[in-house]
Amino acid sequence: MRNGSPASPGWVGEAGHALDPTGPEQTDRMSALEAVIRTEREALLEHLETLTPEQWATPSLCTGWRVQDVAAHLAWAPGLRGKEAVQELVRGRFRPNRVVAQSAVRWSARGTGAILEQLRRVTAAGAGPMAVPQAAVLVDAVVHALDIRRPLGDVRALPPAAFRGAADFCAHARFPSSLLLGGPVRRRLAGLRLVADDQDWAHGEGAEVRASGETVLLVLAGRPVGADELRGPGAATLAGRL
Repeated sequence: MRNGSPASPGWVGEAGHALDPTGPEQTDRMSALEAVIRTEREALLEHLETLTPEQWATPSLCTGWRVQDVAAHLAWAPGLRGKEAVQELVRGRFRPNRVVAQSAVRWSARGTGAILEQLRRVTAAGAGPMAVPQAAVLVDAVVHALDIRRPLGDVRALPPAAFRGAADFCAHARFPSSLLLGGPVRRRLAGLRLVADDQDWAHGEGAEVRASGETVLLVLAGRPVGADELRGPGAATLAGRL
C-alpha cells in the first residue's frame, strides 16, 4: 500500500552496515537505541492515556486504521512469536501489508484499556519483533506516533536522536523493507536532496527540498503530506511522487 499505508517497517529486517554483533561498538549503539525507543514509547503512552473515545476513533494517517488500530499494532506486534506469528502470516497470505493491517484491527477490538496495559508492558520490557533490528523498531515507534498525533492536532518536537535514527533507516531502506514504506524510497527521492530544516540532517543529491523533520519522516515513510509543507526547487517534483 502506498500513501498512508498502515504497514510497519518493524516486520522486515534490513541489511545495514556490518558490525561485530558482540563488539563494544555494536553493544553501545544498541544500548543507545533502546533508550531512545523507550523514551518515544513512553511519550506516546502518556499522550494516549489522555484521549477521549472520540479521539481513539479518529482516522489516523494509515489508510483504514483509526488511532486505536495504530495503538493496537504498537501494543501487540512486538510480542509476536512462534506459532502466533505463523498464524498471522497464514491469515494474511504471507503478504506483509495485509498481515499488519488485519492483525491490528483484530487486536484493536480488545479495547483501549487492554491496549494501554499492553503498551505499558512492551515499554517496560523493551520488546521488539523477533529478528528485527532495533533501528526498525525505532521507526515503528516514531512514525506511528506521528500517524496518531498529526490527525489529533498534537504537536511534539522530535528529539534529534529519534529523528536521525528513524530518518537514516528509512532513507537507506531497500527491498523488502521498502515495501512497508510506501514503495522504493530511493526512487521517491531520486535526483533530489531532502533537507530537514529543524534537524541537522540531509540526504541525497540534486534539486533541494526543505521541510520540517516531521514532514521529512512522513515523506520517507510513504505518508501523505501537504504540498505546502515542501519548499525549494525540487518541491513540486517530490509532491508529484507522493
